[in-house]
Amino acid sequence: MKVLVADDHAFARRGLKLFVAETPGVTAVGEAATGLETLKRLRHEGPWGVLVLDINMPDRSGLDILKHVLSGSPGTRVLVLSGFPEEHYALKMLRAGAHGYVPKNSTADEIRGALQTVMSGRRHISPELAERLVEELQAGDAVPPPPHKAFSEREFQVFCKVAMGRPIPYIARELCMSNKSVSTYRSRILRKLSLQTSADLMSYAMKHGLVQ
Repeated sequence: MKVLVADDHAFARRGLKLFVAETPGVTAVGEAATGLETLKRLRHEGPWGVLVLDINMPDRSGLDILKHVLSGSPGTRVLVLSGFPEEHYALKMLRAGAHGYVPKNSTADEIRGALQTVMSGRRHISPELAERLVEELQAGDAVPPPPHKAFSEREFQVFCKVAMGRPIPYIARELCMSNKSVSTYRSRILRKLSLQTSADLMSYAMKHGLVQ
């Protein structure tokens, strides 16, 4: 099975490439540094069995890339790697169609196990995340979820980038939106969170462990 590793950090990408190449069942490993390069390689050099995808790429979000992969390369399974807390990002990616999610601080054995699970055609979910899901189901409506969990995918993308201090023109370029649209989303997000400024939003994101 061919595996494509997509990560914008060269050192991490090459290390992952070497690691993936040693996984039983992998016949070839490719690499991509941007979302555009990822989609081009999937489209022109397939079929790829698995895409190991960093959630934060420089030119488009992991959610955007995931959507394009599912529609344009439906035979490719997607294992998401992220440096962000699992409980805040995993469910969004899994609900969007990812076949597995692994935090970057996982052990080598955990990452390899997740990759082999996805390669076998099954979905990977960590025991910790599974336990949190059970706890949420048991709690029911006793503890209302934080308001950011009700965001749409696009709202969540804009929210994360504003929370990281990215200026509106930069966010617009990354998400292929107009400055006006980004500003509209920002205003809507602030209203939903009952906040006033971008600084308030950054504090909220840090409090909930949504940004590093």
